[in-house]
Amino acid sequence: MDERLPDPELFRQGGFRLAQKLFVKDDIRGTERQLRRFRAFAQAEDPPADAVVALFHRLPPGQGRRLFETALRQGVAALDNPPRELVDFFETVEATPYWVDPARLDRGAKAIIRTGVLGLFPLGDMSLMGGYLASRATKSLVGTGEIERMASQRLVETALWWMDVTTPGALAVHSTGYASALRVRLVHAHVRAAMHRRPDWDYDEWDKPINQVQTAGTLLLFSLVFVHGTQLLGIRFSERERADILHLWRYVGWLLGIDEALLPATEDDAWRLFWLLASTEFIPDEDSKRLAKALIDSHAAIGEGRGAVGKVLSHLSVAVHSSISRLVLGKVNADFLEIPNDPIAQGAVLAVAAGNFAAETARRLIPGATALQEYLGTLERRRYVERLGKIFKVDPTYARHMRAA
Repeated sequence: MDERLPDPELFRQGGFRLAQKLFVKDDIRGTERQLRRFRAFAQAEDPPADAVVALFHRLPPGQGRRLFETALRQGVAALDNPPRELVDFFETVEATPYWVDPARLDRGAKAIIRTGVLGLFPLGDMSLMGGYLASRATKSLVGTGEIERMASQRLVETALWWMDVTTPGALAVHSTGYASALRVRLVHAHVRAAMHRRPDWDYDEWDKPINQVQTAGTLLLFSLVFVHGTQLLGIRFSERERADILHLWRYVGWLLGIDEALLPATEDDAWRLFWLLASTEFIPDEDSKRLAKALIDSHAAIGEGRGAVGKVLSHLSVAVHSSISRLVLGKVNADFLEIPNDPIAQGAVLAVAAGNFAAETARRLIPGATALQEYLGTLERRRYVERLGKIFKVDPTYARHMRAA
């Protein structure tokens, strides 16, 4: 008999229990058969992207990337005698799935844009920090050394990528978000190849590097966790808006090379997949603590070189970001990750969330207020990108990551 599996310990004790109580109506637990089938995807990778990366290594340095970038902007048909690996890759990604609805993609993007810069808080404090609980997925990050050496840079690049793929119209073939998604897919393949070359990679304990389970988990952090994380901060989405946001990320996941069997079509699907991930992947270890510390240190760096004022800014930055993480992840997970505990800051975050909820309630009742908030959110995001461009040197092609891999 295929009995329903009990809730995993971390899922039950962590802050995800709060999200489950607030947002999940039905029993989302998987069966033993479903769990076994899901775990099989931990041995699956991304053959089309891996073949492109192998091609890059065979060609003269830089030639493969130049061909790839041309195909991104103009299509593979623009190449003279393109290699078979590129043809196979781009003929697949240029054939948009039948279920993709451009109108829903735009509606989902507008709903995300409405959150403005506030939408970045769930990205770092909930999605990235929560992702560190999945220790098998962190091994590739630790292996590259990028997160600890350049935590702030990586956080900024993730935020800018998120904005690329959540801009209305940007996911059309050859557009900015489409290109950004496929570039990150190639980064994953480069890192995967690098991890396979490591003699110390433990396949028994860590599974295949950047496998399908891990990529699907990352997708849920950007989609489901974002939706409900922003709601916990007071943002209000309608049922249709939530569905459209998840639809957008379903297509982004497809561009990233995730198997369609792991792409949630509905919110219920997403929660069921989340349970499978929580029950099998949330196994934090010492590397999880190292990555959490690097992320916290990046928040503290905001005040560097500003004297006494800088110290205050650093303290506030760490207190706010850490409080959001603790409220969502729960005491057990937050204590394990050694996230600072500031009850006063947590109370302030809850007070701001209540204020956001009140403002959002008024927005839904006032004609034209939603369109105005979308406009303001667009301005906030644009100014944020401009500010970051003055502080960080950001390469949208991710050439540094590909060279490092």
